[in-house]
Amino acid sequence: MKNTMKIFAAYFDPRLPAALLLAAPLALLPGCKKETAPEAVVTVQAAPPERGAITESIEADAVLAPVAQAAIVPKINAPVAKFYVERGQRVHAGQLLAVLENGDLKAAALDSQGAYEAAQATFATTTQAQIPEERLKAEADMAQARANLKLNQGIVKSRKHLFAEGAIPGRDLDTAEAALVQAQAIYDAAKKHLDAMSAVTHAASLKQAQGNLLSAEARYKGAEAQLGYTEIRSPIDGFVTDRPYYAGETAPSGAPLVTVMETNTLLAKAHIAQAEAQRLKLGGDAQVHVPGVENAVPAKIAMISPALDAGSTTVEVWLKIDNRSGKLRAGTPVKAVIAGRTVENALKIPAAAVMTGDSGAKTAMIVAADGTAQPKRIVLGIGDGEDVQVVSGLDASDQVIVRGGYGLDPGTKVKIGAAGGDGSGSGDDK
Repeated sequence: MKNTMKIFAAYFDPRLPAALLLAAPLALLPGCKKETAPEAVVTVQAAPPERGAITESIEADAVLAPVAQAAIVPKINAPVAKFYVERGQRVHAGQLLAVLENGDLKAAALDSQGAYEAAQATFATTTQAQIPEERLKAEADMAQARANLKLNQGIVKSRKHLFAEGAIPGRDLDTAEAALVQAQAIYDAAKKHLDAMSAVTHAASLKQAQGNLLSAEARYKGAEAQLGYTEIRSPIDGFVTDRPYYAGETAPSGAPLVTVMETNTLLAKAHIAQAEAQRLKLGGDAQVHVPGVENAVPAKIAMISPALDAGSTTVEVWLKIDNRSGKLRAGTPVKAVIAGRTVENALKIPAAAVMTGDSGAKTAMIVAADGTAQPKRIVLGIGDGEDVQVVSGLDASDQVIVRGGYGLDPGTKVKIGAAGGDGSGSGDDK
């Protein structure tokens, strides 16, 4: 009552402004107390974690490369006489691609061929006629010397008998013995000549003939090889991807004249961390996302390098891709997604439900029993690009906010429904 009297006394105080005098009675009117605004409720989508298998997804940048490639560099420098293929043309192993000018090499090969054929004829003559003829003569000489020796031996024997009987003078015996000594010397010389021819002369003549033949053959084959170098043939099946010169031009030394790539099968070459490479195996599944191609392209792990890259300390991995359709191009940068290890019966949540704090800690917002959003710190395992494994921090009964939880303050009232609602509901809407 005293306070009311004071207000009225102030109301009638002529020193107060007129606006205050008019407003003061209004404060005393019943029902004019201030109302509290209703607490806002945010609509979110929430679901409990799922149980099931999850396969690790390892992502890496890669570049498409041909499974085989041949940048054909001519072995000799000569102008191009004619090309037989165009860029983009399909070719087969051994197919003639181009011919270099080779008139001088054809002449050299023809000359070498003539020398080789002459050496063959000489070898045949030496082995089939000359050497046998000399041997036959030596054998005949020896046979004649042997016969002459036996004759003189018989004469000496007969004259010794006659001399002993006194039928002939001693001079006749001396003459026969001298003739025997001469016959023996002729026989020894003939035998030595035949033995030498058998052991040395024949073998030396044969080797000389063989050497001349081999030398002529080598010169001929060398000339043929030089001539063959003027024919540019494809070593592999594939497509002509580059043909930078025209007929009449000479490619610089070491420059490819034609490039052929086998692109029916491509390799996506990626580098991944060593720890991730340990979980891969040959033949494992993978996918490649190619710019401009709507669907992911399936691939298989074809090679896991046994050594680390010296510069990046990563492991090079090759993914084999079937490109018989010809839609993919070598050299295209792509995104490779490789399947790693699999965890059975994992507790998993959508990757979009995971939030990362400034310290790097992972959290997930859940709907608490009192209907408020509360963060829970979690430890993650592997992920497949859509879901992640939760190693610890969540229970199977937790309602994890999977959409609409971004930017929510802890303790914010939420209701489970279609995310993106007007958020004007109250706690009674739950």
